[in-house]
Amino acid sequence: MGRGRRFRVGYGDDPFLSLKTRPIKTQKPRKPLKTLESIITGSIFVRLLEWPPPSLQFSGSLDSAVAMVNVPKTKKTYCKSKECRKHTLHKVTQYKKGKDSLAAQGKRRYDRKQSGYGGQTKPVFHKKAKTTKKIVLRLQCQGCKHVSQHPIKVQAL
Repeated sequence: MGRGRRFRVGYGDDPFLSLKTRPIKTQKPRKPLKTLESIITGSIFVRLLEWPPPSLQFSGSLDSAVAMVNVPKTKKTYCKSKECRKHTLHKVTQYKKGKDSLAAQGKRRYDRKQSGYGGQTKPVFHKKAKTTKKIVLRLQCQGCKHVSQHPIKVQAL
């Protein structure tokens, strides 16, 4: 008569009145859920865990948008401050841009000009030419806590 097993469903008081047949829904066996182990051992995931290669890793704190460089966490270099003026041990970290101040005059002027109707009031720059930024190392003297910056050139990836 059709596919699947069938059973009868009666409507009303009389069991023989208006008998209908309808198929039983058979459920397909579900696939077992992937375990964390099977996900980690997947080839793409393993490759992502191995990225970036050790040659491009920066041992200090990182900014995700900039390429990583293999640099020691401490470096003995010249300190220019008035207290030292000699070669001392410096702590090396990666420079990160600070949060923009809402109280800066340019920001206040821009917000005032943007308010109200009229859309974008100043030009928005789109023709970006550079593909990489120079990585700036922040060197902090461990003797006098003086901070100096040292930019290093990094090849485009």
